[in-house]
Amino acid sequence: MFKFFISFIWLLFLMFTLSGCVKNDLSPYDYSSNDTSNSNLWADQTNVNDVDTSDIDENLTESETTITEDSQNSKMQRVSFPVSEYNALRRVGKGTVKGQIYISDNDHKIVGSGTRLYLNPITSYSKQWYEESYLGGHKMQKADSRLFNYLRFTAADSDGNFAFYGVPSGNYYLIGTVRCGEECGYETEKSIRIASIVKVFGKDIVKQDLVGSF
Repeated sequence: MFKFFISFIWLLFLMFTLSGCVKNDLSPYDYSSNDTSNSNLWADQTNVNDVDTSDIDENLTESETTITEDSQNSKMQRVSFPVSEYNALRRVGKGTVKGQIYISDNDHKIVGSGTRLYLNPITSYSKQWYEESYLGGHKMQKADSRLFNYLRFTAADSDGNFAFYGVPSGNYYLIGTVRCGEECGYETEKSIRIASIVKVFGKDIVKQDLVGSF
């Protein structure tokens, strides 16, 4: 009985010793780091209701050119959603895209603090948006809901630094928004949408800032 009691006490001691508290690292993620172990920032971790993708439907260009017609019929019709093109896209990858989002007039630099960014694969569908809406200033009809399944999301930190990890090889539109008001010479705050093309291959670490002007 005594040996059983000693064994029981020893077992409790081992359990207490080996089950010490583990400190959780809750510090902000360092976007300048190449460590990808804590960086699952993909769309499958993002709820569609939490993400503002209105620029895909609305006319938010860098120059904020507007077309006043608001009815759906007055907006440019989209090409049919190319299912075969999207089915052919790689869904898993090891590439990295990182940089800083900001706008500048050469004298001042305003970062997109905390803004959301996303990668939109270049297809005939997204190319129409880029050419007709982003560059051309035309309003587009609402995007096909299936597009969300192929967008990759992340958010910038307080200094406008952002990073995407696990990016499949391919060509993408890198898209984000910087909000600016009086500091940019506007009477009211405006959203300045910025888009650029980024190419990823294999395990590339692509360092590309997303820069707009005001």
